[in-house]
Amino acid sequence: MEDLTPLTNLQQIPEGPPRKKKMTERQPLLLQSDASDYEGSRGSAARPVRSSPPNNTLVNVHSEDSLAVHAAASGSGDDEIGSTDKSSYNPTHHRDLEHPTSNFDTLVHLLKGNIGTGILAMPDAFKNAGLYVGLFGTMIMGAICTHCMHMLVNCSHELCRRFQQPSLDFSEVAYCSFESGPLGLRRYSMLARRIVTTFLFITQIGFCCVYFLFVALNIKDVMDHYYKMPVQIYLLIMLGPMILLNLVRNLKYLTPVSLVAALLTVAGLAITFSYMLVDLPDVHTVKPVATWATLPLYFGTAIYAFEGIGVVLPLENNMRTPEDFGGTTGVLNTGMVIVACLYTAVGFFGYLKYGDHVEGSITLNLPQGDTLSQLVRISMAVAIFLSYTLQFYVPVNIVEPFVRSHFDTTRAKDLSATVLRVVLVTFTFLLATCIPNLGSIISLVGAVSSSALALIAPPIIEVITFYNVGYGRFNWMLWKDVLILIFGLGGFVFGTWASLAQILNDRTH
Repeated sequence: MEDLTPLTNLQQIPEGPPRKKKMTERQPLLLQSDASDYEGSRGSAARPVRSSPPNNTLVNVHSEDSLAVHAAASGSGDDEIGSTDKSSYNPTHHRDLEHPTSNFDTLVHLLKGNIGTGILAMPDAFKNAGLYVGLFGTMIMGAICTHCMHMLVNCSHELCRRFQQPSLDFSEVAYCSFESGPLGLRRYSMLARRIVTTFLFITQIGFCCVYFLFVALNIKDVMDHYYKMPVQIYLLIMLGPMILLNLVRNLKYLTPVSLVAALLTVAGLAITFSYMLVDLPDVHTVKPVATWATLPLYFGTAIYAFEGIGVVLPLENNMRTPEDFGGTTGVLNTGMVIVACLYTAVGFFGYLKYGDHVEGSITLNLPQGDTLSQLVRISMAVAIFLSYTLQFYVPVNIVEPFVRSHFDTTRAKDLSATVLRVVLVTFTFLLATCIPNLGSIISLVGAVSSSALALIAPPIIEVITFYNVGYGRFNWMLWKDVLILIFGLGGFVFGTWASLAQILNDRTH
């Protein structure tokens, strides 16, 4: 779910030669999505620090120029990285949150950031992998993705201390890792930031398109029992309510929405299990191992299902007690164990029940004329509809600061931000109308963008971040990251190729 990372104002940089200085002011973590960063880079070098942000919009984007200036002022050279004042800097002590989230709030958002349409596509993923390959592959995939989330958080903490910042978002972590890494790579720091930002935007727009189509298909499946209409009509009916819901900007106000969505998802999954577990056929009726040709499609769908790396940093940055996020029994591990178990169970029993006839969403396989199955489709459709807003925060807040920077008055800025939200929601609606097959587009989004963010970017960032610190005994960290990177690149290439081939094949038939 991208990055939903809250950003901070940068410390004012004093004039004169750079010198090491510990931050003494508590800076706001979450700012209203405005273009102050962009405007600051066009005007004077220093900007006032706002200590009382108007709301806690999830994402803001720092000015690249201002971050670069701060990096130069703070000294990213090798001789300063291990300095005493930087190593003693604790970023969590310098976060000033207007609406911090509790551990429970964070867990709810983490679950909703991961449990979306992907979990309902897991039986289709098992069909492309085979029953036992899907079973063990999903558990391994979950462990790798969770480890990459921990890698990203650890790199963020290290770079926050190094640059003396209360928090960093995904793209800033990429930027700062290159900026303080080997001298030959520092020229690519801006490029690394822009690549991560681009993939975040593509990933979340892809998620939003899938969410749109998923809701429309499930409502259509219910209504077809009474009156048949094209799926485009249902998409059009959803457009207005979707626009209104996505005008909400405050994460704290979305907690009840996420909670309702989580409860509906749990109820829908429970009823779905009641259908899947009745009259299960023998395991020999399905393929234990699928062909190599369809295995990349499994990878794309599975990595799409573990879609939550975009929400990891913002959730940790916005916690009242961020020290509870990591650790063996922390919020992250607790949430991801629940997610991995649910993915594996839905994929295993869904494929075993429906075999090769399983649809891109398991809800579409439930009996059409049964009242309880109709309730499942409706509840899951409402849950995904409400979850759209959380995914939408990433692309809108990547673009919003740039749009607001082109206007001078506050009223014009706010109006432009509102128009932008309407345009982006409409854009995802238009893309959803062009999607030929739900399963194919899920696999494509996962292979292209999710693998880049979840499996490729974290090991690269960790290798560069700890270049001057060391990779541990026998360089175990380096070897581990290289293996994860090879795995991610292989899935990216072959998953994208297989997904595009399937989409083109669907269009020709």
